[in-house]
Amino acid sequence: TYYWGARLLPEERRRQVHAVYALCRTADDVVDSPGATSPGRVAGTAQRLTALEQRFEEVRAGAPTDDPVLAVAADAAERAGIAPSVFRRFFGAMRQDLTTTRYETWDDLLGYMDGSAATIGEMMLPVLGATSPHALGPARSLGLAFQLTNFLRDVGEDLERGRVYLPADELAAHGADPWLRRVTPQWRAFMAEQIARNRALFHDAEAGLPHLPASSRRCVGAALAMYSRILCLIEAADYDVFSTRHRVSAARKSAIAGAVVVTGRARTAAPVAPSSSAVADEPARGE
Repeated sequence: TYYWGARLLPEERRRQVHAVYALCRTADDVVDSPGATSPGRVAGTAQRLTALEQRFEEVRAGAPTDDPVLAVAADAAERAGIAPSVFRRFFGAMRQDLTTTRYETWDDLLGYMDGSAATIGEMMLPVLGATSPHALGPARSLGLAFQLTNFLRDVGEDLERGRVYLPADELAAHGADPWLRRVTPQWRAFMAEQIARNRALFHDAEAGLPHLPASSRRCVGAALAMYSRILCLIEAADYDVFSTRHRVSAARKSAIAGAVVVTGRARTAAPVAPSSSAVADEPARGE
C-alpha cells in the first residue's frame, strides 16, 4: 500500500518515503526475525536493535557508512528535517516488543502505538511537505489507523509469535478469546467495536489531507482509501482473521489510486455487512 501511494509523489519525495520506510522496516525485521524474542536470544536482539539505532544517529551526524539503508535514511531525515526525537521514540517502541506480549488496556496499547505508529505519521509530514501545523494530529491518527488495521488483520499471525496487540480488558468484557482461533458471537462483538474505533481514526486522518500539497494529498489519500478497505474485507469474512490474511488486490489498489488521481478525493472505505460478497478481492501478494 505504501508503494502504491508513494507512486503518486514526485521522485525526490518518493525516494525519501522509501528511505524512511526502509529504516523502519529494517528495525521491525530485527524484532520479528525467527526466534528473536525467545528467552535465550532477547538480549542479543536488543543489542542488534540498539546498534542499528546508534549507527543511524552516527551516520545522520556525518559518519561514513557502506550500509545503503542507513545512508539513504540519514540523508532523507536530514533533507526533510525529521526531528531525531521521533526516531528515538520509534526505536523505543521496537525495544518494547522484545519484552511485552500483551496490553491490559487501550491506553496501554496506545502508548506502544505512539512510538511504533504515530511516529511514522510524524516522520512523513516533513517529507510530504505539510503546509500547516494542523496536519500533525491527523498524521498521527493515520499512523495509528494503519497499525490498528494491521493488529486486527494479523491476530492469527501475532499469536504465532506469542503476542496479542488487543486490549485485554475489552476482550474480557466481551468474553472474547483470540487464542480459541475461531469466530464466536463474543469475538464478533469485540471486533465490531475495534473496527468502529479504527474507522474513527481513519476519519480523523482525513482532516489532514487539505494541509498537504496536491501530490502528497493524492499519495496519502490513496493509501488511506486502500488500507481502510482491509476493514471491509474483515467484516465481509464475518470477522475471521484466523484462517486467512485479508489483502486488497493489486487490481483494486490500482483502481483506488486511479480514482483518487482523477477525482482528487479520498475517503475511508464504508462499513459492509458481515459475509457480504460485494467487497471480495482477488488474492494479492503483499501490501
